[in-house]
Amino acid sequence: MAAPPEWVYPGRELMLYSILLSHLLDVVYPFHTGILLSLHPVHTSYVMSLRLAPPFSSRMRGVLVWFVVVVVHIALYSLILYAAWSISRFLWLLASSWILKTSFSLRLLLETVSGVGARLDGGDVWGARRLVSGIVRRDVRELGPGHVASAALESLAESMVDGYVSPLFYALALGPLGALLQRLANTLDGSLGYKTPEYRDVGWFSARMDTVLNYVPARLTALLLILLSPIALGDPRRAWMVWRRDASATDSVNAGHPMSAMAGALGVRLEKKGYYKLGEGPLPGPLHVRLGLRLAVAAALAWLSICIIVLSLL
Repeated sequence: MAAPPEWVYPGRELMLYSILLSHLLDVVYPFHTGILLSLHPVHTSYVMSLRLAPPFSSRMRGVLVWFVVVVVHIALYSLILYAAWSISRFLWLLASSWILKTSFSLRLLLETVSGVGARLDGGDVWGARRLVSGIVRRDVRELGPGHVASAALESLAESMVDGYVSPLFYALALGPLGALLQRLANTLDGSLGYKTPEYRDVGWFSARMDTVLNYVPARLTALLLILLSPIALGDPRRAWMVWRRDASATDSVNAGHPMSAMAGALGVRLEKKGYYKLGEGPLPGPLHVRLGLRLAVAAALAWLSICIIVLSLL
């Protein structure tokens, strides 16, 4: 199997620096606004997919739209990487780091969930609902504190997969364009992958591709959460048991894995009314949100360390 061109994957040293610099960028600039938001590949692919795939379109159109959106974006960012590589290695490092930075989002996720916990701790249920509505699809207007905390922890666990572990997984294998491919697929699932009558057909392929790409990272994330559960005062054996029992309780092939592992690690019940229950015990509260954040940070650091070790050994 032929090696990819250097401008796609230049080797372990530059990839390592690129991953580290992208994390620094995520820390110092987590919120995209203005022109940078308008040019963000998540924003452009989201808007493009909705314009090309109106409601009640066919499955074939959904497949074509997926490929058009992905190919256009990969081609554009390939051109950017190639031009940067042609000028200097340092310019490639900057371009690659920016592509990686736009392919994952860690600080924003952690701060949003932390804000939900802080508002619940202060008795501001309305404020907690408002924050959590930005990271879940469900209607949160009537949710009580326990179900708001549950929604935040469910989103934290699931977003650790598609918003962090999975992009870095594909960056290791395919370079920055691999991370971008995963982010584009996840965005198209978010824009079209609904099971409503309007998008059931046209969003089918987008949902399926997101499932395929996140299949392995979802299970890796679950294992990380289980192994590190003592950091959240949890029991790895209980977390393992809950994961093995409840991972398939959700409609999503992947989402139940990190969410059930999180529920088992925290010793709580994560519940979406009328859809699923994961784990045993009470609904979570502010303390469990803080412990869940501690666990998520530990899992992110562990995964980053694994990526660094893998790059060092290649």
